[in-house]
Amino acid sequence: MNRSGKVYMKNEYCGTVLETDQGYLFQYDSQYLKKENAQAVSLTLPLTENPYQSKTLFAFFDGLIPEGWLLDLAEKNWKINYKDRMGLLLTCCKDCIGAVSVVKNEEL
Repeated sequence: MNRSGKVYMKNEYCGTVLETDQGYLFQYDSQYLKKENAQAVSLTLPLTENPYQSKTLFAFFDGLIPEGWLLDLAEKNWKINYKDRMGLLLTCCKDCIGAVSVVKNEEL
């Protein structure tokens, strides 16, 4: 089952994070890259047209997932296993503190 999320930088769509059978992929949107004010979501994911690939969820996105009591709350309320990092990212990170948010893509 492939799951994906739309990534927003300061409420502006900037790319997509995707979970596949091989791991994870993050790619900036081509229209976003053309913008004069385009910013990278992280120093570890600089602006590029090439997709980033990883066997594990990118550390930057994993860092958006709540910890401690907030993670416990998410696990109980939405019945998501703490090991399901993509599920937690898509469920808990649409209203993150900071410039980046991730909204579950319902199209897949």
